[in-house]
Amino acid sequence: MFGMVGSGAALMVAAALAAVAATWLWAALAHLVWRPYAVARAFARQGVRGPAYRLYFGNTRESKAMLRAATSGHTLDRSSHDIIPRVMPQHRAWTSLYGKVYLWWFGSTPALCVGSYDMVKRILSDKVELYPKPSPPPALLALMGMGLVFTQGDDWVRHRRIVSPAFAMDKLKMMTGAMAACAGEVIREWESRAAANGGEVMVEVGKQFAELTADVISHTAFGSSYRQGKEVFLAQRELQLIAFASFATTRLPGAQYAPTKSNLRRWRLERKVRDTLVAIIDERMRMAAAKEEAYGHDLLGLMLEANACGEDGKSAMSMDEIIDECETFFFAGHDTTSHLLTWAMFLLGTHPEWQHRLRAEVLRECGTGGAITGDALNKLKLVMMVIYETLRLYGAVTRILRTTTADVDLCGVKVPKGTLLLIPIAMLHRDDEIWGADAGEFNPLRFRNDVGRAAAHPSALLAFAAGPRSCIGQDFAMMEAQATLALILRRFAFEVAPEYVHAPTDIVTLQPLQGLPIVLKVLDP
Repeated sequence: MFGMVGSGAALMVAAALAAVAATWLWAALAHLVWRPYAVARAFARQGVRGPAYRLYFGNTRESKAMLRAATSGHTLDRSSHDIIPRVMPQHRAWTSLYGKVYLWWFGSTPALCVGSYDMVKRILSDKVELYPKPSPPPALLALMGMGLVFTQGDDWVRHRRIVSPAFAMDKLKMMTGAMAACAGEVIREWESRAAANGGEVMVEVGKQFAELTADVISHTAFGSSYRQGKEVFLAQRELQLIAFASFATTRLPGAQYAPTKSNLRRWRLERKVRDTLVAIIDERMRMAAAKEEAYGHDLLGLMLEANACGEDGKSAMSMDEIIDECETFFFAGHDTTSHLLTWAMFLLGTHPEWQHRLRAEVLRECGTGGAITGDALNKLKLVMMVIYETLRLYGAVTRILRTTTADVDLCGVKVPKGTLLLIPIAMLHRDDEIWGADAGEFNPLRFRNDVGRAAAHPSALLAFAAGPRSCIGQDFAMMEAQATLALILRRFAFEVAPEYVHAPTDIVTLQPLQGLPIVLKVLDP
């Protein structure tokens, strides 16, 4: 009898498990088979097509295969600025087959490539969270923190309100001296090396600019020296490589939480960054308490003051939120600016006529020596044109991602909830219908009447995004780039070294694969 009871119970458990398995299988089939088929059919009826969906993987495998093939031994002539075959070969291929707006598949998630500026404007001008940023993967979150780049909704509004005062133009002008001082140290080192070598020296400027911009962030945002911020800088450089490696591999769901060698290293680096920033914050708070003064007027000081003044818990940020913002600004503030300077040096080093024009402007407006002021930087119109053109051709961010939180009508195309939207910035910046027949060429004069009139669309330059979520630090980056280039131009003539390999690579941000060696020649005083 007991055997019959046990057998019956086992049958009931088996039946229950079978029911659960059937439910799970049905849900999986709906998610992995039926929905992709239905979504593809709906887009096709609207004239939007793309590469065929592959079960579970979508188009990720073929996309990665195209990237591997494009970067395997393929380099560009240094006179070519067409980076798309290296950094976005899959999107170049699919655009040629299906047009500027097409459907592809990120796993089982439908993804729409948005190569239309009208659509881009609609997406980036969003104020009601119809097109928010997708949730960042753990590796990217470890690198940048849950700061302004990734926060959404009310949290983003609160963070932006607290951080914005640090980026007012009057505050930025006060930082010009610190920016110039940091750059001056690097330039004096170059002069010393050149003097010991007959007035000429070869420098890999990519690495130098990465350290310089990290030093500037340490001074202007955290009131500390590069030595104090170096732990954050080095850890974030390694986290950047880990994040890039995670994008290049196909992982099973939940793999990012497994104690793999890569994940363990990422967790250790994440703790190291956090502990270093906590130490910097604690020191600032102790100094403020001892002197009974404000926390300071830099980014960190303003955030700490806002945190201390909050009464209802909504107007201030928590300590974790402050740390996240520090991580975001430390990475975004030095990484993107260092690459902007690197690519500007590449373009000026391969276009000597523009280097001569900029040097004449710098000497006229800033003099041959002495301090460089914010007011003097405002007069460097040609320098700004070259910076804008550098951002157009070699902007640090090659694409923007958004997602849909509801079914939407995007300029006449019905897009279902949960669709990933990819804005291919690097391709849009080379669209000859918007930028003209010379879109693939280096021509800073296109910006002579200001950035809003450089192309057929007023918001065509997307290096800092656009709309309410445009980069809060863009004026900081532009001022730092201006000051650094001005100091270099009035002390050195330079050219790209013969050893340079022109292989732009997207490692979270766009950078030269093997660095940028530059030959610097000291100018007569």
